[in-house]
Amino acid sequence: MILALRRAMPEALLLAVALCTAGAAGAQALPLARPTPGGVALVPLGAAPEAPQASLAGVPVLVIGSPAGWTAVVGVALGAQPGIAQLQVQHGAAPAAVQAFSIQPFRYAEQRLKVAPRHVDLSPENLARHQRERAHQATLIARFSTPLPATLRMQPPVAGPRSGSFGLRRVFNGQPRSPHSGMDIAAGTGVPVTAPLAGRVVDIGDYFFNGNTVWLDHGAGLLSMLCHLSAIGVQPGDELKAGDVLGAVGATGRVTGPHLHWSVSLNRVMVDPALFLATD
Repeated sequence: MILALRRAMPEALLLAVALCTAGAAGAQALPLARPTPGGVALVPLGAAPEAPQASLAGVPVLVIGSPAGWTAVVGVALGAQPGIAQLQVQHGAAPAAVQAFSIQPFRYAEQRLKVAPRHVDLSPENLARHQRERAHQATLIARFSTPLPATLRMQPPVAGPRSGSFGLRRVFNGQPRSPHSGMDIAAGTGVPVTAPLAGRVVDIGDYFFNGNTVWLDHGAGLLSMLCHLSAIGVQPGDELKAGDVLGAVGATGRVTGPHLHWSVSLNRVMVDPALFLATD
């Protein structure tokens, strides 16, 4: 369909077409579609003998499917504004094309927490440490490795009730902070934490806010970060299968009690891990 016609399509129709095509690409392997800030858009790219390359604002995007139909799996930043976004799509040597998709509005809840003042009003030393760690983590989420994940459906890295959902507007000691960038799962100290999806360990460390942390690269710009661990049982370079133990639940970093914080990054933005959980 030509770009002019696609621009004329109502946003709801754009979304419906995307969902239908994504289903044809293999719904069992794909995350749930929620094209909102902090969500995942499944954008149809059409049939082609080889997988096209796609990017959003210059950042490579995961593409999955078959010659019968390809789908871009796009992470939408929490700070994205609702409206029409545009992918750049390259089919072989053909000129790059623009593929539009709709970002829908979404409202997240608010959570108020009391924590030690030193974790809210950072000393110059702690602020400098946090800035160094943030720059380091930016290099991790910029990875775009091969091969593609065999599936995009994950399993919970630890059993337990969800104690904090993605996107919560966090207020610490009355001071607003960035929205929650992951899912918190309540579990006791020492409970094993497992890989939610096969991947390579690309980083471990003790971070100021996140405590003991493991980063897993699942491939093609999809990564998991697992935080606040009491113990880490893997090293960078380790290849893990889904369900392999990588550490244990703890209360390291900025926490109010033992739990696991699990973040998922897709094309360099944090998205809701719940969208990747397998459903019956």
